[in-house]
Amino acid sequence: MSSPLEARLSQHLPLTFAERDALRWLERRERTYQAGEVVVREGEETDKLHIVASGWLHGSVRLRDGGRQILRFYFVGDITTTFSIAWSVSAATLTAVSACTLFELPREALGRLFRDHPRLGALLYGVSASEHVAMADRLTSVGRTDGMTRVATLLLDIRSRLRVVDGIEGSTFELPLTQQDLGDAVGLTKAHVNRSLKALTKTGLLERDGKVIRITDVEKLSNLVSFHDRHHHVATDWLPPSANGMT
Repeated sequence: MSSPLEARLSQHLPLTFAERDALRWLERRERTYQAGEVVVREGEETDKLHIVASGWLHGSVRLRDGGRQILRFYFVGDITTTFSIAWSVSAATLTAVSACTLFELPREALGRLFRDHPRLGALLYGVSASEHVAMADRLTSVGRTDGMTRVATLLLDIRSRLRVVDGIEGSTFELPLTQQDLGDAVGLTKAHVNRSLKALTKTGLLERDGKVIRITDVEKLSNLVSFHDRHHHVATDWLPPSANGMT
C-alpha cells in the first residue's frame, strides 16, 4: 500500500523503490486530531513537520483587528508547516478542518531526504513552487476581483488540488468548510460569501447539495474567472537523476 506522500509525488514522476522506501520511512509517528483542534499555534516553538494522511487542515494568521486570514488548505499527501521551516517558531496556526491523521517528522528528517535523495528533494521543491504560484493567484484574486470571482477561484483551486492529492474524479467534491472559512480565505464576510455562492449558482456553473459541490462546466467557469490550474502538471525534465542513477 502506498504512503500518502508517495502517492502524491508519484502523480508527477515514477519513483524508484529506494525513493518509495525513503518516503515511507518518514511516515512512522502517527497522530490523530479532531475537527477544530489546533495542531500548532502561530508563534509557538516547533521543530516538526507534518504529512497529511487523511482529512483537511488549514494554516492561518491572526489579524490586528482580531480577524483571521487563512493562507492555505492542506489535503492528503501535503507536507504542512513548511511555512515555519526557516525558523524555530510557527509562522501560522495549523488547524484541523475535519478529523484528520498526521505523520509527525522532525525537520532534520526532511534534510536527510534532500541529502540522500536529491531527486525527491528537487521534486518537492517543484511542487512547493507550484503551490506558491497558486497562492499568488488567489491573493491577486482577493485584491483585484469581486466576491463571486474570489469564491469561484478558491473552489476551482481546491478541486484542482483534490484531483492531485486525493484522486477525485470529475468536478464533484465534498467541502467541509464553513462560509466563515471561505470568507477568511478570500477576504469576505459570511454574508458576502453567501451572496457570492448564490450568484455562482445562478450562473448554472455551480451546484450545491449540503456540503457537496459540483462544478457543472470546469472549463467555462475557469475562463469566466481567469483561473489557471497550477497543480495538474509540474515539470520534471530538469530534475537530477535518482540516487541509483535511474531517471
